[in-house]
Amino acid sequence: MTDAALPPPLIPGMPGLGRQPVLVTGGTGTIGSQVVVELLESQIPARVLTRLARPGAAPGAQLVEGDLLGGAGLEEALTGVQAVIHCASDAKQGRAVDVEGTGRLTEAMAQVAPDARLVHVSIVGCWDNPLPYYRVKAESETVVTASGRPHVIVRATQVHELVERIVGAHLGRLSIGLRGLRFAPCDSRWLATELVDAAFEEQVPAEPPELAGPEVLSARELAVLTAHVQGRGTPRQVRLPRVGGILRGLAEGSNLPGPQARRGGRTYAQWLADQRR
Repeated sequence: MTDAALPPPLIPGMPGLGRQPVLVTGGTGTIGSQVVVELLESQIPARVLTRLARPGAAPGAQLVEGDLLGGAGLEEALTGVQAVIHCASDAKQGRAVDVEGTGRLTEAMAQVAPDARLVHVSIVGCWDNPLPYYRVKAESETVVTASGRPHVIVRATQVHELVERIVGAHLGRLSIGLRGLRFAPCDSRWLATELVDAAFEEQVPAEPPELAGPEVLSARELAVLTAHVQGRGTPRQVRLPRVGGILRGLAEGSNLPGPQARRGGRTYAQWLADQRR
């Protein structure tokens, strides 16, 4: 006879019934907030490491004040967790957060949660382009691999929210674009479900899986679509030449997924339409 006051036991094949919390770093950001929602909808306790535990942040999750920059709060945040989904990233402080901060996280895991699996969110193409932020993400992968922690590295293409900011940027009737630039925009909601699955799947992939949206569109096509849905006229695009390794790499598709990528989620047009409802 079981005690009805106790949480349900673990059931093989149904990871959503896990009783230990999952820590989400970057849990109030674009991807992390979706991960928190997915965990809670799957009845998995969610814990968020945040610099400021302000009311309304990550509703339903346990908030732990802390910071990857200095390591504050990591011990408390990691105590008793069954997995960590590492979404925290900072394009401006990439080395401090993505590289050194990831190192602090893995060191703390070794001490506090040695058996917890680390799901590390990275970027498709981070090893193939000299863009500084991409190089930082590649280095952060090396930190995770060298840590000896049980881990899964997941590489994703740019999420819809980021693509909208990139292609929607304009100055009056002008926008700047790179000739040949394309995206495979990824639905952050779908990505979150894949990240949660990666935290619990029994078979760890031999190579980092790539996750991407269902279609590839040029930056120009995405800009026209964005302007139309937002009720704006399409800006005239000033095309940048493919000068330098960074721009040439992007123009040649270094940010696009390979043939083995897992594709899914809403298209960019579907996502845009949902934002207008």
